[in-house]
Amino acid sequence: MTPAARIQTAIEILDLVAVAARQGGAPADSIFAEAMRARRYAGSKDRRAIRNLVYAAIRAVRTVPDSGRAAMVALADGDAELAALFTGAPYAPAPIAADEPRAPLGLASAALIALFDPLIEADEHGAMLARAPLDLRANRTRIDRGALADLLGAGDPIAGTADGLRLPPEFAAVQTDAFADGLFEVQDAASQMAAAVLGAADGMTIVDLCAGAGGKTLALAAAAPDARIIACDVNRARLQQLGPRAERAGAANIETRLLNPGQEAAMLTDLISGADAVIVDAPCSGSGTWRRSPELRWRITPQRLARHRAEQAALLVLGAALIRPGGRLVYATCSVLAGEGRDQISGFRMAQSGRWPPVSAALPPGIGRAAGDGMLLTPHHDGTDGFYLACLENA
Repeated sequence: MTPAARIQTAIEILDLVAVAARQGGAPADSIFAEAMRARRYAGSKDRRAIRNLVYAAIRAVRTVPDSGRAAMVALADGDAELAALFTGAPYAPAPIAADEPRAPLGLASAALIALFDPLIEADEHGAMLARAPLDLRANRTRIDRGALADLLGAGDPIAGTADGLRLPPEFAAVQTDAFADGLFEVQDAASQMAAAVLGAADGMTIVDLCAGAGGKTLALAAAAPDARIIACDVNRARLQQLGPRAERAGAANIETRLLNPGQEAAMLTDLISGADAVIVDAPCSGSGTWRRSPELRWRITPQRLARHRAEQAALLVLGAALIRPGGRLVYATCSVLAGEGRDQISGFRMAQSGRWPPVSAALPPGIGRAAGDGMLLTPHHDGTDGFYLACLENA
């Protein structure tokens, strides 16, 4: 493919990404993969160049664009070499007109930025869209992170984690024999810290209320191989991924429980006041993961935020009902929005008449910042995904 043809292909993919963002469709990675399958003539260099163009435009444009061309033209305004390829030749995009629409550039809309936790200042914004590193969690039941780094020939220990290893983002970790042998999982450092704060120990009964594909579940299982861990979710497809992952990791102490939406409490009655700890990794905006999935900021609407906040509040109440006196409730969201973090926890504690006092999160000095009754982690301050984390006790 010519460089100009790559730009035209990127524009066509951006059109699809924009539609999916408006309609809640497939993520950009899936759209890109499908587009490349339909263009088998594109070589590896073509695919890499097209992907770079697509994601450069997504990172640059603050809100969902009217068209893929509007996004790419906005990018070309700051890149003379890119603009020169809009020639109108066969397979090339048409020349850029001075008055044609441009997508607005920036981190996010002013309305969305106003929802950030007040700790986040403007000088942090750039880090929220920088390319994320590749974080691994060594499976401590099989290997420590030092030995894993030696085996992979790469990686540095992640401060604030017991098992975390950080590699360059382009490192093909999941294609290694070490991954196939269950020696590690791909997991952001903040997510590893959330699991560690729970304080899993052998003999405990632990509920992962929103387990998804089981990243935190597996971390808990590795930390406490003789604990009883119940992984719950309403999403069958995601929960089904946990079984093969647990088998690969050698985690034999995990039970899965698929919950019917709206019937979660009835399906957990046997666990009421019986769990030593519950982690609620609640559905959220994903605003802390823009480094990895920058198009997520195009998907946030007031309606979706309201729905997430209602789900988070309900899950906190449900999780609290499962915990024995003296047990712990850990609340986590990969979000930097105050309404999904500090405000959610303060609202829960107020509704509980001040019960559930916060417990100091066991994070190393310098990691995280106090945000209400919890801790906020950000790419700029901590080198992690944006994350809110609170640990409460059933006092």
